[in-house]
Amino acid sequence: MRKIFIAFILTFLIFSSALAETSEDNNIIRVGVFDCLTGSNAYGGKLEVDGIKLANKLNPEILGKKIELIIIDNKSDKLESVKAVDKLINEYKVCAILGSYGSAYAMAGGEVAERAKIPVVGSSCTNPLVTLGKEYYFRACFVDTFQGEGAAGYAYKNLNLRRAAILTDFTNDYSVGLGRYFANSFKKLGGEVVISLMYHPEDGNFREPLKKIISENPDVLFLPSYFEDGIMVLKQARELGAKFKIIGGDAMDTPEIMKHLKDDPVGFIYTIFAYDPSMEKMNPEAEKFTREWKNFYPDKEPSSISALGYDSYLIFMAAVNMAQSFEPQKIRDALEEIYNLPTVTGITTINKNHDAEKPLGIIEIKNGQKRFLGTIEPE
Repeated sequence: MRKIFIAFILTFLIFSSALAETSEDNNIIRVGVFDCLTGSNAYGGKLEVDGIKLANKLNPEILGKKIELIIIDNKSDKLESVKAVDKLINEYKVCAILGSYGSAYAMAGGEVAERAKIPVVGSSCTNPLVTLGKEYYFRACFVDTFQGEGAAGYAYKNLNLRRAAILTDFTNDYSVGLGRYFANSFKKLGGEVVISLMYHPEDGNFREPLKKIISENPDVLFLPSYFEDGIMVLKQARELGAKFKIIGGDAMDTPEIMKHLKDDPVGFIYTIFAYDPSMEKMNPEAEKFTREWKNFYPDKEPSSISALGYDSYLIFMAAVNMAQSFEPQKIRDALEEIYNLPTVTGITTINKNHDAEKPLGIIEIKNGQKRFLGTIEPE
């Protein structure tokens, strides 16, 4: 009889505990984040996650439920991205996922989400392949075809540059793709690509390819590199006496860049998502983001990558509100209907390819000063 009573008590306690957990979970909705918190691209992943955390801080609830962020480090690695997304889906049972910085990691994790039919909103993963043929992957940013065209158009039309060199990281999908889109657009406009070289990120020393580029006397070097490589190329190019313009892409946008380019008299231009704290005119969401960022991160400068992390969260929120549901399929269907949504980096519309149609920003750093030069609107 005693054994039966003890068994009954244990059963009751287990049932009560499970009931309490269920009750607690009913008041919480979990959203996954997989991003580069360590590894070679940690500087960008951390910027994104900071933006997502700020958005969650300001918008902690939806449809009467608290939003709990489950953040997993993908370690700047494709295989770890696969593991992270799998864990978010199967262990944490998230209804949607945000991330990741780095198109290669987004593509790797995206395959897992696609099979599980869990919607993902990427932040700054710009390679067109991230969403190509995908039913469940969306993004808060423009794609590299538009970015490459914009950079080429600015070089040719605004700066009157006619002879271009290109230096890309052949191990990186983002770098190779963006370099190709720039080259195609520049040549269509009437420009000439006088030399195109590739490097391996582990080389560290870029002097040999730079010497070859300098010997071709280009007007501009297009450098679609991630920040760590890009800064080294910039420094070594100027040390070798290069006087041509250098243009980079969005992966160069980090507050750290000003520490490295204090004395460059020639200037460095790069394309970004249409937000920067140096902008003279901001939309209401950008003003709010900038103000709240200073309150939440008083010792950090905001960046366009952080703004996109913030925007990806806003897009998720808008989809849930439209769907009036936390069911992944209904969120996914609502994401396809996002139209003219006010976000930090411009009015966001999700097109048929699941990409955001929004403006491209142009930044110049020269003689230690940073200027937001303007935007290029999508056609």
